[in-house]
Amino acid sequence: MLPHELTAAEAVPLLARGNLTAEALVRACLERIAAEEPRVQAWEHLDAGLALSRARQADAAGRPGPLHGLPVGVKDVIDTADMPTARGSPLFAGRRPAADAACVAALRRAGAVVLGKTVTTELAYYAPGKTRNPHDPARTPGGSSSGSAAAVAACMVPAALGTQTAGSTIRPASFCGVVGLKPSHGLVSLEGVSPFAPVTLDTIGLFTRSARDLPLLLAALGAPILGAQVPARPRIGVARTEAWPLAGQASREAVARAARALAAAGAEVEDAPDDWTGLSEAQRTVMAFEAAAAWGETAAREGARLSPQFREIVAAGAAVAPAAYREARALAAAARARLPAVFARFDVLLGASALGEAPPGLGATGDPAMNRIWTLLGLPCLSLPAGRGPAGMPVGVQLVGPPGGDELLVAAGRWAEAALAGC
Repeated sequence: MLPHELTAAEAVPLLARGNLTAEALVRACLERIAAEEPRVQAWEHLDAGLALSRARQADAAGRPGPLHGLPVGVKDVIDTADMPTARGSPLFAGRRPAADAACVAALRRAGAVVLGKTVTTELAYYAPGKTRNPHDPARTPGGSSSGSAAAVAACMVPAALGTQTAGSTIRPASFCGVVGLKPSHGLVSLEGVSPFAPVTLDTIGLFTRSARDLPLLLAALGAPILGAQVPARPRIGVARTEAWPLAGQASREAVARAARALAAAGAEVEDAPDDWTGLSEAQRTVMAFEAAAAWGETAAREGARLSPQFREIVAAGAAVAPAAYREARALAAAARARLPAVFARFDVLLGASALGEAPPGLGATGDPAMNRIWTLLGLPCLSLPAGRGPAGMPVGVQLVGPPGGDELLVAAGRWAEAALAGC
């Protein structure tokens, strides 16, 4: 296996033992980027000289920290003190933050080497950037964490940070055939992250090529996974939700395949009650209202420099009455109050990560319909690759954990990843 093909969980022990230097791994990733970037276009900013210098520093210091010089990518809505953070918008072209975002600072303290900034959609909403899907450059990689998902999928970097407000981590992970984790809302600090709907929805996301990588990265981010064990017969509820009628053949078949594979591996799999009516629309209401609060003044002042999609969400949010916003949040709170009963019956829920394969074309990033409910409820979500669809593109399935159940979800993801290997 070539160095750039290593997962984080494979690379870190080699780095720790000195069998692989941080400089050699960073150089291998940069060479892969040079070969693949013209086709995939995952990076907004890349400083090879700086990355190699940081790698040499890590090696000279004895590879301090648990990540030992592991290369990572950072979505370009997350501040970095030594690289520009343009947020996918001409409004912030050349912007140089004064400090790292809290999550970037945590990764650096753990020894990670930031290779560069990955492409985001405009201000982490729907207007796409330049990134292509590595499996078919004529198709979208998803969004808004487009570059992070594509960079990990193309073996340019073993791990990358993204964000999610509706489906911006889980959907591109599914489209690009990688692992995507949206932790519980609030688990990882949003300090230094461009806001969209920060009160209720915005969440840091992680992209890797294996679920085994996630404990390393979560621990570095200050959310250690302490070794939860999956029950001998995990209880898995198939949750189709009110968005299921929108799902295409590829996702329906992927969920069915995954349910069979997990049952064959020893899980108890049955349908979960569909008790989520109205939550998709509530998420839209909350997202629009909070986006208008965050960006309304900017849109009024700089509207001509913003995309029609972004102006539309801000205008829609400005039209939401405060009472309607409170009502949407109350609906979510009522649903959260029912969750203990759901997760007394099931360890995790199983559903579709996206509506299907990555759609053709680069003018849009796909529909987050399968993600809205879980993001609104603040639950931890994990997308795992689950085979290919009719067009030969990756398709993922989504595991959803209980409130605050990130440790259990990651353990279940590692177990499920092995069970789904033949999908």
